[in-house]
Amino acid sequence: MNRFINNTIKNIGHLDGKRKPIFSGRVSRYDGNTIECSGFPATIGTLCKVITDDGNPAIAEIIGFSNGNNLAAMHQPNSRVLVGSEVVAFDDGFSIPVGPGILGRVIDALGQSLDGKLIQQVNESWPLAGEKINPLERAAVDTPLDIGVRVINSLMTVGKGQRLGIIAGSGVGKSVLLGMITRFTTADIVVVGLIGERGREVGNFVRSNLTEDTKKRTVMVVEPADRSPLLRIRAANRATAIAEYFRDKGKDVLLIMDSLTRVAHARREIGLALGEQPTSKGYPPSVISLIPSLIERTGSGSTGKGTITAFYTILADGDDQNDPVVDTSRAILDGHIMLSRDQAQLGIYPAVDVPSSVSRVMNDIIGDEHLKASMKFRELVTTYNENRDLLMMGGYTQGQDQTLDQAITLWPKITDFIKQEETKKEPFSSSSTQLMQVFGN
Repeated sequence: MNRFINNTIKNIGHLDGKRKPIFSGRVSRYDGNTIECSGFPATIGTLCKVITDDGNPAIAEIIGFSNGNNLAAMHQPNSRVLVGSEVVAFDDGFSIPVGPGILGRVIDALGQSLDGKLIQQVNESWPLAGEKINPLERAAVDTPLDIGVRVINSLMTVGKGQRLGIIAGSGVGKSVLLGMITRFTTADIVVVGLIGERGREVGNFVRSNLTEDTKKRTVMVVEPADRSPLLRIRAANRATAIAEYFRDKGKDVLLIMDSLTRVAHARREIGLALGEQPTSKGYPPSVISLIPSLIERTGSGSTGKGTITAFYTILADGDDQNDPVVDTSRAILDGHIMLSRDQAQLGIYPAVDVPSSVSRVMNDIIGDEHLKASMKFRELVTTYNENRDLLMMGGYTQGQDQTLDQAITLWPKITDFIKQEETKKEPFSSSSTQLMQVFGN
């Protein structure tokens, strides 16, 4: 671990010769997670190395100021820090190195490759917090993006530059769906941020989806659940910044962040540590402001630039759809895909809840026939689900409701249409054609 920290400090300094350890202070207070040191010029987000009792450096990040002193959170809690330990700034935290060399690599929040090999061809820089775009200069979302999943392509058509949430409880198939989207999409570049997930799941996702075919266009930013909340937030910002860089190069980028909820949890930990007052479900106000600021960085670029189509997974704890993170995200996103536990239990994967899912740009980017077919499909699914209990009890006689009769007749075709094998890609053109075939067209 110590060798990894030393390499991190060395490599970051090597990538940007302007960053030099010229400001330093001494630790005056330490509680195992946060240090207070004598003040020196530094901005929020500045990375520092702290010389520990055994002489090896630990990394800390400036998170605030108090009575002329700097407050910094340790990236490795319970490090062996003493009162009087030297704190040296080595990176201002403002920009990150980027370039084509990061494609095909798995990196952490500090930009270090997890395979331990040096990353080449990263000679450009991009602001970690992104660059603002005039909303009037953003290009319109007017072109579909093929993501290779039939039910989404046909019933929740995604546009280039759209932002969507995938909302579900735990164990309903979010990771499987994300893996399909990662492998099957036609986007030029795919950036995946795995934030706060289980280490085992992270390893499986990387091995399954970073194949020889996808390496040339995919980069993954990973910070598992046991890492510092600061690193988890930095990883989310880094993944977004990488997507912005490629968008600026004119590429159509697909950004996948799993999960936005874990990023919110990390911000909650930091906010409460800084003394913010908790509000709904313990979330301080800084969480509510973090979500839109992160999401609004994606979308269409200015005219002549590329696009960032973003998928954010949002964990509905206990299947609670009124969670503050769910509510805030759903209000700012351009659509959402709900996953149904009931469908998952019936073996219908991907377990997309069609009536509860919506794409706010779909009507503007597809043809009239496609739109009519999707509306009819939704009507039949909704009608069948509303009357399921009545049907199970034998309380309905066929011929009383024409729409329900049609839903009962077509139900096997409807469920077969929603189902899709994890290894099978369904292009956009064939998805819409198969939707018409459900009705015999």
